[in-house]
Amino acid sequence: MNKIILETINLKKSFDHRNGTIDLFNKVNLKVKRGELVALTGPSGSGKSSFLHLLALLDYPTKGKVVLDNKDTKDLKDEKKDEIRRKKISIIFQDNNLLSDFTAFENVIMPLIIRGESHISAKEKVNKILKEVKIFNRMDHFPSEMSGGEQQRVAIARALVAETDLILADEPTGNLDYKTSEDIFSYFLKLKKLNKAVIFATHNRELANKADYKLSIFKGNIKRVNERSK
Repeated sequence: MNKIILETINLKKSFDHRNGTIDLFNKVNLKVKRGELVALTGPSGSGKSSFLHLLALLDYPTKGKVVLDNKDTKDLKDEKKDEIRRKKISIIFQDNNLLSDFTAFENVIMPLIIRGESHISAKEKVNKILKEVKIFNRMDHFPSEMSGGEQQRVAIARALVAETDLILADEPTGNLDYKTSEDIFSYFLKLKKLNKAVIFATHNRELANKADYKLSIFKGNIKRVNERSK
């Protein structure tokens, strides 16, 4: 099995503005291995969410490419990218992206149903993950009936239940209290031990310092810093 699960090669993202072209990133080259826990840091507006969207194949780079599991994704059709996300990538969005007409249980089981897993197996997995993120008692509640922190835990459960090899999280603990943030980070550590790769954007310096290393975004540059001794 290839240890490198994700690679970017000369990745560039720019967009046109009335004052000219703005380069969000330029010539980003990085490799992420299975079993690595990576913190993505940088000031607000530096492009952390945009970078995660590129890695999740939700956006197109201006130049360069994203290689996932040794496969170049540059020229893949949208249908194939959708399939890759279903099977290989879990995404925890900053704004939850929960379905308002679905209960917590229904929101979490959805990825498993979409990929054709049996209802019995899917139900067992959902119950297990809802207990682990401490939201099991709210499983029959709709998003409007839950607090922001509870909604975020449902979103995290939905992403993790799919058991993918790559987890991309955009401020996953932003709406959570300190204790719950620690609980979620502990789950990330469990995923690391299962040889999953986790990249999480965060403003929480304490959590960022617990990662294997940080990717720092500043003025279009992404640098690898602060590698922990293992």
